[in-house]
Amino acid sequence: MKFLDQAKIYIKSGDGGAGCISFRREKYIEYGGPDGGNGGKGGDVIFEAVANLNTLIDFRYRQHFKAETGHYGMGENRTGKSGENLIVKVPLGTEILAEDGETVLADMVTEGQRFVIAKGGDGGRGNTAFKTSVNQAPRRSEPGWPGEEMWVWLRLKVIADVGLVGMPNAGKSTFLAAVTRAKPKIADYPFTTLHPNLGMAGVDDKEILIADIPGLIEGAHEGVGLGDRFLRHIERCAAFLHLVDGTEEDVAGIYKSIRKELKLYGRDLEDRTEFVALNKCDALTPEETAKKQKALEKAAKKSVYVISGVAGMGIKPLLRDLSACVDEHRKNLS
Repeated sequence: MKFLDQAKIYIKSGDGGAGCISFRREKYIEYGGPDGGNGGKGGDVIFEAVANLNTLIDFRYRQHFKAETGHYGMGENRTGKSGENLIVKVPLGTEILAEDGETVLADMVTEGQRFVIAKGGDGGRGNTAFKTSVNQAPRRSEPGWPGEEMWVWLRLKVIADVGLVGMPNAGKSTFLAAVTRAKPKIADYPFTTLHPNLGMAGVDDKEILIADIPGLIEGAHEGVGLGDRFLRHIERCAAFLHLVDGTEEDVAGIYKSIRKELKLYGRDLEDRTEFVALNKCDALTPEETAKKQKALEKAAKKSVYVISGVAGMGIKPLLRDLSACVDEHRKNLS
């Protein structure tokens, strides 16, 4: 399934049905008065968050959503049937923004959560409503009120427990493939990952959801490279795992550059719980590993895990610590 995390769609609620002009025509009733009913209300457009979706790809093939128009009023003072509401299902974590792309109208983070984005127009009044002591036989009715229409942006922020961050080719996709059943594209060139990948990692008798986002480079917070479009996917994570390529010369400098991007991006990402791992250590000698681990710990001011996604080295202790952090985060939310 293709991953799409942003889409622009047009929505329109249903117009109200027109009121009816009608008069009583029963036998033996000489002066039958007006009996035109009101029109029905137009349908609403409602967004609903569902758990079995994880991409906005469906909105690439359908961009226009219109609710049903209310039915006309009828004689014998019968009100027209209301138009059917239109339910638009979106993945958990979807933000609904106004056409300017900045104003957040709703944040769909709970399964089953609903948001009425556009209310249907009211039905028009039938001629019965215009009867007065002066005008006993009005030949007047109202058209239905128009529904609301607008363009909105849908922007998906992946809801995962742990987000993977690091430079391109830091080994994030390899790590994800090693600890989950996900099958991200893996190759020896930068920006192999062009969209977020999700995978469920089993840790003892528990599971944690891990998100691999495209690699970050200097200026990512301003949209350089694949840009800040993908940084939002780790905003909701309980923690992130910062992978540093152990085969690089200046591991401390690489670490600091990514931390700088997180800080400049904002949204308190720099304050999020962070785990740091020196990756690809199977390609290093023990002396090189120890030297680079020490340099990275000095820059990060915390313990650094020594791992290899390809060889599976040091993976289990790291996953257990990530799982403990996620458990604590879930307890705080409950």
